[in-house]
Amino acid sequence: MIPADTQLSTAHRPRVGIPWRTSQEEARDNRPKIQNYEDAVRKVGGEPVLLSLNHPADLQRLLPTLDAFVLPGSPSDVEPRKYGAVNRGLSAPADLPREETDRAILQHAFAEKKPVLAICYGCQLLNVYLGGTLIQDLRAETGTVTPHSKKDFTPEAKEDPIHRAKFESGSRLEKIAGCTEASINSSHHQAVEKPGKNLRVTSRANDGTVEAVEWNGDSNWVVGVQWHPERMFGDALSECLFSDFIAAARNARAAVAQKS
Repeated sequence: MIPADTQLSTAHRPRVGIPWRTSQEEARDNRPKIQNYEDAVRKVGGEPVLLSLNHPADLQRLLPTLDAFVLPGSPSDVEPRKYGAVNRGLSAPADLPREETDRAILQHAFAEKKPVLAICYGCQLLNVYLGGTLIQDLRAETGTVTPHSKKDFTPEAKEDPIHRAKFESGSRLEKIAGCTEASINSSHHQAVEKPGKNLRVTSRANDGTVEAVEWNGDSNWVVGVQWHPERMFGDALSECLFSDFIAAARNARAAVAQKS
């Protein structure tokens, strides 16, 4: 059954800005992975708007026309100097246009109280933007034996590993999930270490790895998840997460309309 929201005309759907995952993918118009995010937003009634990483002036003109934002994953890592660290050979090269784009988005979203769903790399960038720090490599720095990436297997696995994550009592994620624990996919080697200002850790894996953070600085809907709900096709939690995000985007859009 198709959700009623997906039958709305484009004009009535919340417009959700999604930056390209990487500069290279944008340059090559390599769409399969970014399309997963677009499809997830469209499925629950949003209208995805793909944002270039290379035209900051155009981005600034476009931001006010958007109702919410998804910060997607990326094979790049956040530049360690941005959180007061040095790259000890554990971080992948940074994609500076992607970082600059995400920072511009977050500055606008927090100022205008627009919802943000930050996924994997996006969650890490959100944390650093708010003054938090990152673990540069989980296995090297924590010694965990829990697989968090296909590369944690020898030979490398074909599918993302799946593990359990626990949700904090009273958190937004607990309410969305309707339970205190769920199975999630995993495709990362870094994670939140120290949470940023006004970010609450609301989910952890069994090995203690942070799996989600939520903004509690005001009432704005800002959630960062370390897993990839956009590619957990048919998963109830993933669809509920995107649905709750789009509901928040719709509310934010209505609030702006009331002011104008």
